[in-house]
Amino acid sequence: MKWLAVDYGDSRTGLAGCDESETVASPITPQIEEKSMNKVAAAVVEAARARQAAGLVCGLPKNMDGTEGKRAEKSRRFAQRLADMAGMPIVMWDERRTTVSAAAILADNDTFGQKRKEKLDSVSAAVILESFLNWRAHHPGETAPEQLMPRQEQA
Repeated sequence: MKWLAVDYGDSRTGLAGCDESETVASPITPQIEEKSMNKVAAAVVEAARARQAAGLVCGLPKNMDGTEGKRAEKSRRFAQRLADMAGMPIVMWDERRTTVSAAAILADNDTFGQKRKEKLDSVSAAVILESFLNWRAHHPGETAPEQLMPRQEQA
């Protein structure tokens, strides 16, 4: 199944996708350079449709002690908007330390400065997706621990 992962941010949002076999998670560039939550959600839905993604994963920025703060709250609002626009559940996935891992990956590949800035959020999304795919490989047939469902239209 093809998945699309999202590392939502205030100014930049990174995306990553995987192949049908859920083996390879790859950053998608360019990143989404947009501040409007609605416009970012619409761009993610468009990217998911273009890549024929059957599932969406959104990073959930938790504090190191596992609690949630304002960033997590904002990511949940974004993910709910994304679920409503996409008409599908959104898997919420713990993204602690993904930016640190992504920065290390880019440093190992001699990517610094502006080039690093242009790729960091998409590489972070790939780290999120890789973590989720690893969980799926070890929990076949199970539903992800946390999903946000699309809200039904009120008549």
